[in-house]
Order: sequence, then structure tokens, then C-alpha cells
Amino acid sequence: MRAGSHQERGKSPLPLGYGRGGRGPRPDACGRGAVGHPNGSKFEDDGMKLDLTGERAMTPGEREAYPHLAGRLIPGGHCLGLRVYYEDTDFSGIVYHANYLKFMERGRSDYMRLLGVVQGELFAEAAAEAPGFHFVVRSMQIDFKKPARIDDVLEVVTLSKDVAGASITLAQSVRRGEEELVSALVRVAFVSQGRAKRIPDALRRATLEDATVVAGAVAPQR
Repeated sequence: MRAGSHQERGKSPLPLGYGRGGRGPRPDACGRGAVGHPNGSKFEDDGMKLDLTGERAMTPGEREAYPHLAGRLIPGGHCLGLRVYYEDTDFSGIVYHANYLKFMERGRSDYMRLLGVVQGELFAEAAAEAPGFHFVVRSMQIDFKKPARIDDVLEVVTLSKDVAGASITLAQSVRRGEEELVSALVRVAFVSQGRAKRIPDALRRATLEDATVVAGAVAPQR
């Protein structure tokens, strides 16, 4: 399936992982010439940077050696660049539809990873309140608009759209330059110790900041 609208709903625990940084110039595209996050805080353990759950997510020097490995933070969310390889395509040479879900999973994962590094104190506080917390995909609405092809360079944009009691809604898109190829609205649930729980205030502040930016943004002229 390469076009049209497709909707996936369910409770299967597809994990939302973690990512890396630098703010870009606009909330709905990756932009160029990103600058540093206004909050330069981070937290470490034995010289290893931690992700939002306290796991050792980055080795010393990783961000310096691979500054673009996990994308970057932008106003309202995160942007991840990636290239389409032969393994991502079907027999016709275009990206197989299910692989866009993988691309967006990487975008969500790296978004959370970078928030965990840049806003480390907030995530450490959340981890203390809800040990072993993580996110699971609760629902997804996705629209396939245009195909991507082998060797295309894509951008996966992840924006924090809404923060509820125990869930976060993310607006995601896969772009090729100015073209939007796929768009999705993804709701992820907050889970701690095997149960859905209210998102701790510390984590809520980290994601609400981005949701506020998105809500107040004016779409740029194309």
C-alpha cells in the first residue's frame, strides 16, 4: 500500500525510545544551521550520558564524534535525517509502506533521547517518581501521500502536539525537501512498572514546552 489513508489502532506495546540535539529555525521542518538548546543542562553517571529512563544511552564522546547520528531538537520537537537504502524498498523501487513506521519510531526515539540529555534534571526527577517508565504506542492515524525512492534523503519531523494526563500526542511527518510524503498523528501512553500512570510533572514540563511552541506557531510560507 503506497497511497491513501491507513489507520492503525491497538494496545500492542510498541516502545517509544530516545535521541540528540540543537534547535532549528521553525517548528514544522528541520531547518538548517541549528543552534544550541536554550537549556544546556544534562546529567551523567560514571562519565556516560543517560537517557530519560536513566539507562546508559550515550557513550562518552558519542555526540562529538557523531554529531548528526540522532538528529537534532527544533522548536516544538525534533528532526531526524536519513537516507533510503535498497533494503527499505519493495520490488518497484519505492519505500515499502511499513518502513515509514520504522522511520517514525526512530524519530520518536531520538526525540526522547535528546530531551533526556538536554533536560536531564527533569527526566531524572520523573524517573525517581515513576521507576522504569517508558512509552507505548496507543494509537496511530497515518496518511501516505507520496512515495520515497532509493537514495532519497528524508527528514522525519516529530512535534509534541498535546500532553494529556497519561499520554502524549505527537504529530509526525516524513519529508523530502519541501514535500510531505507521509503524515501521522501518534498517541503514546506513559507506563511505569507495567501500568499506565499519570505523566510526572517534571516530564510534563519538558514536553509541554514543545507543545506550546507548536500550538502558537504560524505555518511558514511555502
